[in-house]
Amino acid sequence: QVMCVEVVEAYVERIKEVNPLINAVVKDRFEEALQEARQVDKLLSESPGDDYLEEKFPLLGVPMTVKEAFSLHGMPNTSGLVNRRNVVATSDATVVSRLKQAGAIPLGVTNCSELCMWYESSNRVYGRTNNPYDLQRIVGGSSGGEGGVLAAACSVIGVGSDIGGSIRMPAFFNGVFGHKPTTGVVPNDGQFPNARGVRTSYLCTGPMCRYAEDLELVLRVMAGPGVNKLKLNEKVSLEKIKFHCMDHDGGSVFVSPVAKEILQAQKKVVEHLEGELGVQVQRVSIHKMKYSFQIWSAMMSSTDSNGQEAQLFTDLLGDHGKPVWPLWELMKWLVGMSSHTLPAIALGLTEKLMKLNPGANAKLVSMGKSLQEEMEALLGPDGVLLYPSHPTVAPRHHSPICTPFNFAYTAIFNVLGLPVTQCPLGLSSEGLPLGIQLVAASYNDHLTLAVARYLEKAFGGWVVPGKL
Repeated sequence: QVMCVEVVEAYVERIKEVNPLINAVVKDRFEEALQEARQVDKLLSESPGDDYLEEKFPLLGVPMTVKEAFSLHGMPNTSGLVNRRNVVATSDATVVSRLKQAGAIPLGVTNCSELCMWYESSNRVYGRTNNPYDLQRIVGGSSGGEGGVLAAACSVIGVGSDIGGSIRMPAFFNGVFGHKPTTGVVPNDGQFPNARGVRTSYLCTGPMCRYAEDLELVLRVMAGPGVNKLKLNEKVSLEKIKFHCMDHDGGSVFVSPVAKEILQAQKKVVEHLEGELGVQVQRVSIHKMKYSFQIWSAMMSSTDSNGQEAQLFTDLLGDHGKPVWPLWELMKWLVGMSSHTLPAIALGLTEKLMKLNPGANAKLVSMGKSLQEEMEALLGPDGVLLYPSHPTVAPRHHSPICTPFNFAYTAIFNVLGLPVTQCPLGLSSEGLPLGIQLVAASYNDHLTLAVARYLEKAFGGWVVPGKL
């Protein structure tokens, strides 16, 4: 109905209008994108039929953006690290390549936190990204630029990665959809830093979108042949899903209490499901969830089955140079001399402390394995758990440093390997997005995606940010 060039031009104009405020797109490829759009229009004018094109190029002409941590040919690939500021990708990450082959048109790359290990997207290379609903708030991390750019209607689909909630937190804070697939389905290669050792089982690459129906399509393309492990062709009968609900983690000392409006939004979901679908939502209390942060930390730093140790964050900060000394960097930071962000330095210090108590770590790893078995048994082939995406709505800039462990609400599902969809639920009284996590047993991504589509219709899904 419209020319592809017109679509891409509209998104380019939108980015030019909004990006000076939110600083989400850190490098654009507008000229190349418009050239690719012209090729799409040429292909459409010469094509034998729409059905053939739809099958071969399911994302033909769809504008997309990519988290800067992924390789996109000709674009920077620094992951916010100052000593990588001259690194330019010479190839495409596997998922980026698959999306391009399916016809999607990349508009540029988006901001992330330094080395993708913090939940505010701010670094010394590109600066800070602001939330489109309130510029004084964070977009989350590490796929924060993606969350912001989608929320501000500057892109249609986005590529994110998630080892502790890096897709779901930005999707939550920015009121869009984000899906962390079952571990091991979508390839992670072509991003920096990539996971090594045990972390390869926890890092997930997945789609971020404004509309729930796009998640499955983008996931199919991203997964490639791996999609056969998922049951995406199975028809889901929502009335037959066994819904479980947990309001909070049980009161961890490390994590903020869940905000009242987030609890109210979750309660509305429960009431809607019970009222409209006639299902009984089972309240559950899983005791081990109280130790989510400790379990995630211990499992992230454990050795894999071959005895290979997880890569030290301080080595990554050095990026093939000398490992960084966090205490020294902290001294430099205090006098404005460090090229690293405070959260990155703090994480380096925490990592050193984790090494001091191997006995406690082993116990926590064992607790994580038992929690995984408990969750798989609870959810089974037809279960979905409703769980908060985060204890608070999008915090103000810099405040995550005071609540550094709040990401435990998303992180626990990485080490459990479960598929999770973050689904928006309208806006709070302050005009900030609300949302919920939908969790299923391994390889049951089709259940959470189906519930997300249902809740989008019931609660309105993405809401246009009013102030832009």
